[in-house]
Amino acid sequence: MWNEKLNIAVLLPCYNEAATIGDVVRGYRKALPQATVYVYDNNSTDGTALYAVLAGATVVRERRQGKGHVVRRMFADIEADIYLMADGDGTYAPEDAEELIRTLLTEGSDMVVGTRRNVHNDAGRQGHAFGNRIFNWLYRSIFGADFTDIFSGYRAFSRRFVKSFPAVSGGFEIETEMSVHASRLKLPVSELELDYGRRPEGSRSKLSTFRDGGKILWMFAMLMKETRPFAFFGILSAVAMELGIGFGIPVLVEYFESGLVTRMPSWVLSMALTMIAFMLFTAGLILDSVARARAEQLRIHYMSLAKPSSRHNGDERTVYMAELEKPGSRKKRSKAA
Repeated sequence: MWNEKLNIAVLLPCYNEAATIGDVVRGYRKALPQATVYVYDNNSTDGTALYAVLAGATVVRERRQGKGHVVRRMFADIEADIYLMADGDGTYAPEDAEELIRTLLTEGSDMVVGTRRNVHNDAGRQGHAFGNRIFNWLYRSIFGADFTDIFSGYRAFSRRFVKSFPAVSGGFEIETEMSVHASRLKLPVSELELDYGRRPEGSRSKLSTFRDGGKILWMFAMLMKETRPFAFFGILSAVAMELGIGFGIPVLVEYFESGLVTRMPSWVLSMALTMIAFMLFTAGLILDSVARARAEQLRIHYMSLAKPSSRHNGDERTVYMAELEKPGSRKKRSKAA
């Protein structure tokens, strides 16, 4: 089988998932027998690490709190051809792992995102559902229409993607950063619509609607500043210019009517805001060139990494096409990315 030829790593970042992690690990070991399952325990206090070890996972502890810190450590530590990342809460089906990896290989993608079919019904959290819609719309408006579910934690990656990904965020913003990295470098990506389950009894979400929503919004702003500085500073420049004109017009009207300037502070503020607007516009122009150069360097680094699946890609395509011809093939019944 194709998965016997590849070094596959299943990555499970976990924080207090004792209620589910055992079943999750066993599920991935059954779905991908040749893969190594890694559980990175993020200071759990409920025995998550013990249950993961008993289920057969390789367990590592990451002391810096936050999913982003865990993913950064995973990507730095683990060497593999294919990386599959999921959550330890049981909301993603291990049976879909093979399909994600097939899509990664057969479509030559660097990242495949398992978009969540029932995400808006997640545990009845309407705040999460509303925020998910808003942030996905915001992402498409700023960074492009590459993704429809930027917060999905079920993803397959090539080694190229993992080893070229900076991973600077510390929390749940990490999925957003992954998506922006792919959009910025115009990497080949795919999406595969999958069922999204509910958490079982006793398992609690670690996502805070307002706190983590604020962090994600801040991450959007920072990533826009880093990847699209001309647009970012252009907006600030336009706001400053409008305020400057707003404060300056009444002063000019008074001057042309009476020849006097009685509101000197307003005029000074207007000129200051106008100068700030020009400075912001200039900064945007300069930083846009810097951002393009950084993107080119990242792209060159990405291209310098050998594509691990290239050794097996031809064999995999042959096996995959043969399976398509079989009656009742699972791929025939599933939605292509």
